[in-house]
Amino acid sequence: MVATAEQADALMLDKSERLLRLLRNGVVIAEFTVSLGGAPEGHKAREGDERTPTGRYIIDWRNANSIAHLSLHISYPNAQDTARAEATGVSPGGDIMIHGMLNGWGWVGSAHRLWDWTNGCIAVTNTEMREIWARVPNGTPIMITE
Repeated sequence: MVATAEQADALMLDKSERLLRLLRNGVVIAEFTVSLGGAPEGHKAREGDERTPTGRYIIDWRNANSIAHLSLHISYPNAQDTARAEATGVSPGGDIMIHGMLNGWGWVGSAHRLWDWTNGCIAVTNTEMREIWARVPNGTPIMITE
């Protein structure tokens, strides 16, 4: 287990910079370059749009047996996301995660950063994902900005 002083109490993702920052007491304690959804600009509006959402969310559960190497679930959609999608007659989508490489693709390593390839998730290398997994407890807030 990671010492409390090394655990994050907040996450910040700047989509334009492709940077995920782990913070503790407002100080950056780790930083990771990420890949995003295939159409990353703008807020996620509907299922299948390949956008990574923007706004305030929570890391609300984790999956050690996901289709990618470990995954932390982001609490998208929130009430506003759901209402916005319902108003336009579409599903908001869901299952937005921070995850490592798809199982069997770990050999790609940092080359995955050459393009945005997820369906709206936030991807890092498997080594980075193990560090994030250890340092980010459930209940950690995440702020995602353009």
